[in-house]
Amino acid sequence: MQRLFKWPFAIIVFILVITGCGNGGSGSAADGASQSGGEKVLTIGNTIDNVTFDVHDHGNTQTESIHVNLFDYLVKKDASDPKKKIPGLAVSWQRTDDLTWRFNLRENVKFHNGDAFTSADVKFTLERAARDKSLIDYSSYNIIDHVEVIDDYTVDIVTKEPDPILLSRLSRISSGILPEKYFQEKGVEGFNAAPMGTGPYKFDKWIKDDRVELVKNTDYYGGDPKWDRVVFRTIPEATTRISELLTGSIDIAVIIPPGDIQRVKDSGKTYYTDLESARVQSLLVRQTPGTVTADPKVREAIELAIDKQTLVDSVLGGAGVPTQEAVGPGILGFNPDLSNTNLYDPERAKQLLTEAGYPNGVELTLSSPASTKEVAEAIAAYLTEANFKVNLEILEQTQYKQRDNSNTFKELALQGKGNSMFEAPLPLEIFRSDNAKGQTDYSNPEVDALLRQASVNLNDEEREKQYQKVQAILAEDRPRIFLYQNKFNYGVNHRIDFTPRPDEMFYAEDITLKE
Repeated sequence: MQRLFKWPFAIIVFILVITGCGNGGSGSAADGASQSGGEKVLTIGNTIDNVTFDVHDHGNTQTESIHVNLFDYLVKKDASDPKKKIPGLAVSWQRTDDLTWRFNLRENVKFHNGDAFTSADVKFTLERAARDKSLIDYSSYNIIDHVEVIDDYTVDIVTKEPDPILLSRLSRISSGILPEKYFQEKGVEGFNAAPMGTGPYKFDKWIKDDRVELVKNTDYYGGDPKWDRVVFRTIPEATTRISELLTGSIDIAVIIPPGDIQRVKDSGKTYYTDLESARVQSLLVRQTPGTVTADPKVREAIELAIDKQTLVDSVLGGAGVPTQEAVGPGILGFNPDLSNTNLYDPERAKQLLTEAGYPNGVELTLSSPASTKEVAEAIAAYLTEANFKVNLEILEQTQYKQRDNSNTFKELALQGKGNSMFEAPLPLEIFRSDNAKGQTDYSNPEVDALLRQASVNLNDEEREKQYQKVQAILAEDRPRIFLYQNKFNYGVNHRIDFTPRPDEMFYAEDITLKE
């Protein structure tokens, strides 16, 4: 029987600390939804700053949640069912053969600088993402061979091989359409300083590590935007974020710690809401020869040492579901046998370490961004109880990102991976031998073959089985130890009507000020 409520002493102390009341923070009253002079302002409190306005060169969900208000996609995800695609800058589309999709584009659309949107902008945007290997999202788009301009408002997107998920690729991050002429004139640095899109809001200012401010686009093709100004504040400290929510300085706060949920519910000024997201929290595990985690018994011991259910219940306040897989429910490839599972067995973990040749325990380093410090501390306490000696390394976001991009983590790194594509390849392609080289150094020829076959398989039933088999193998090999599928939670001012989206986006046009 699993021991769900028998915690290591260190975790009990830790929980008492994090569930205490947060202290106050500073903020401008002018940030809130109601402002003197009648200007309608929406202010959202994120945990990290915007990374860049180069849509092709980041992989960050909170950055995308800003960008979706500036840049339009050809197709968009339906708010209630992300697998369903609805018109964006394309009004219709069809597959004309196994390699080609034709898109009919929306006419009379202007970029924020007044330039007309045409097929040339689509060609420039997608071919840049598909051809520039230095861009972070290149691997998600290099299946595109070329974009053929049929006329100003018709394009054919031609792929190198059959691509079963092209529409999903076009509905997220690197598919925000850029203005070709303006981008080439300004260059990356110039564009990053003054970005232009076709979205309902225009860029106004970016004060690094503080805020991004957008203003309404009065020429938006979709009609008059709901807000005069949309502000994305960077507030990494949870106590400050909650305090600013409760005082009305921000309208929506992301990631409410368990100890503050009741405060948000009881304040009389705010409400609490959450929703299961496609984000999965995991431990990246190095399998590089010579590292202690190259031993499968050590990797298994790590997973068995962690009580995932209690981690979710106590540290996250129930905002998660324990898992052993990268793909969540509702996404093709989800394996129900690996969901809502908890292998917690600390005595077996100690035995496995002994069998691996470490009867007196083994030392390893666990790296974590500051945003998941509490989770990392709890995991470190569990591992310590199972005879691991843990060097816990908490890194600020910029430093953590640099280490991630340079593949310089040691044995373990705590990572949350979103899935704004809502397709299995986004979280699974990283396990191909060529993609894992230098990161986890994981290599399994069967996984490589299955991922390769699924990537060009237009039969969804067969593709689902291929991805499910991949996930079963990964659960045994543990190149990542999957911990839980996140519920993303928010605190919201009572003045605001806000429904969370499973893709974690903030589309300002879907958020309204109550009358």
